[in-house]
Amino acid sequence: MRKMIAITGGIGAGKSVVSKIVRAMGHYVYDCDSEAKKLMDRSCEIKRRLQCEIDSRVVDGKGVIDRTLLADIVFQDNVKLEVLNSIVHSAVREDVTARFVSMPEHCVMFVETAILYQSGLDLIVDEVWCVNAPEELRIERVMKRNGCSRENVVARIESQHYEPVSPHGKVIELINDSVLPLLPQVERAIAPCL
Repeated sequence: MRKMIAITGGIGAGKSVVSKIVRAMGHYVYDCDSEAKKLMDRSCEIKRRLQCEIDSRVVDGKGVIDRTLLADIVFQDNVKLEVLNSIVHSAVREDVTARFVSMPEHCVMFVETAILYQSGLDLIVDEVWCVNAPEELRIERVMKRNGCSRENVVARIESQHYEPVSPHGKVIELINDSVLPLLPQVERAIAPCL
């Protein structure tokens, strides 16, 4: 029987690190951020809606999305962030579902997402792995990785705040605090799934 497991957590918590470990173990990971970007780049309808519903400047004359400008706009305006999410999430959910049903039986598919609940993906996964790290460490990581200001990172963290829950009751917390070893936590979490 197939199983779908979400890897989630706030920005800078270490979702991508956990995903890399899972991939190295031989499992398929659907990265919602990168797949959403591909879907956005291919869809003229998504681009049209971004221009009409968020800001006309976010898509240039050649049809290229200015992701920096888009992020600056939506992370400063919760209404526009919700609009962006509504535009993109249904396409991502459809794509995740199509890939999941095409996978072999007895396969585990992982879905990496920062916005599990806002996207509605929490309703289709069997289990949730929530990656956590202290907020100050998360802020430092993102500032270093993205070259963002502290204020920008804090705004992003606040826009993603949630309590990890699963409709199936299965939530596993993974601590990525640069102290507690992460690999053994992942190995313990994945063992019952195999």
